[in-house]
Amino acid sequence: MNNVLEINDLRTHFQTEEGVVKAVDGVSLRVRQGETVCIVGESGSGKSITAMSVMGLVEGPAGRIVGGSIEFAGRNLPDLGKNELRTIRGRDIAMIFQEPMSSLNPVLKIGQQIMEPLMEHLKLGRKEAYSRAIELIGQIGIARPEQIAESYPHELSGGMLQRIMIAIAISCDPKLLIADEPTTALDVTIQAQILDMLRQIKERSNMSIMLITHDLGVVAEMADYVIVMYAGKVVEEGEVVDLFQSPKHPYTQGLLRSKPILGQREEELYFIPGQVPNPLELTESCYFHERCAQCMDICQTREPLLKQEGERQKVACWLYEEEIAFHA
Repeated sequence: MNNVLEINDLRTHFQTEEGVVKAVDGVSLRVRQGETVCIVGESGSGKSITAMSVMGLVEGPAGRIVGGSIEFAGRNLPDLGKNELRTIRGRDIAMIFQEPMSSLNPVLKIGQQIMEPLMEHLKLGRKEAYSRAIELIGQIGIARPEQIAESYPHELSGGMLQRIMIAIAISCDPKLLIADEPTTALDVTIQAQILDMLRQIKERSNMSIMLITHDLGVVAEMADYVIVMYAGKVVEEGEVVDLFQSPKHPYTQGLLRSKPILGQREEELYFIPGQVPNPLELTESCYFHERCAQCMDICQTREPLLKQEGERQKVACWLYEEEIAFHA
């Protein structure tokens, strides 16, 4: 399969009054055609900033990409000018943001907001764009599409708004869809419907999806390949079945252990002790060492590199360096 997106050693930093925050620090990943890659991790792990970097939405007074490459269709996205990037964004790469209410324009009708990318990128006339908007609303499973097209965002529920965001994102048949926590704050029934819709869209158009989530249930249901991030770095990656059956990194093991299992009673749910480290206080070490029950001396003084472990997984952990683990 061809790589639709290939990120190599991406570094996205933010300058603050207290110092430099290395929000994304050397991340490499790829998304192949027709594949769903899930990026999972706690808040503050760098998942969303990775996505925003791909979309070219971090450049500003504080944030910028300081190193690495983001290859899409043979071009390095950070090298492109604003106009070139604008032609790709929304047309070839689309994004569903976490909060649909804050992403949609509150003073424009739903139909107008779906029409905008159709007129901008596909050069459709207003009449044709409006007809296509009605089709898209029906396609995402909302009844009375004509009525919805004439509604304002505040008149719709959260689940309907998220569907509208999906309609806008897929309106130009993008090659890559980035979904940032697309089911956050939705009840489980609506969440299942949204995920099922994304899966159908992917299968119908052979579109690639980069799905960002902290929910391992979503990962199990949607992913072909999984990237586990912690404190701006990839700590483990692999095909979804391998990662769930044989997690390597203590952080991944902790995430899986903390997920409730249907039909299994627990006196107390497991949680990973401690919290993600302050990004301004990171030292040369494994960033997870303060929370890790298997921490060794070397974990506190040297950073492990992401290396192949077995045939289909990669892990950044000193436990898998045989000489070090043997003497620990």
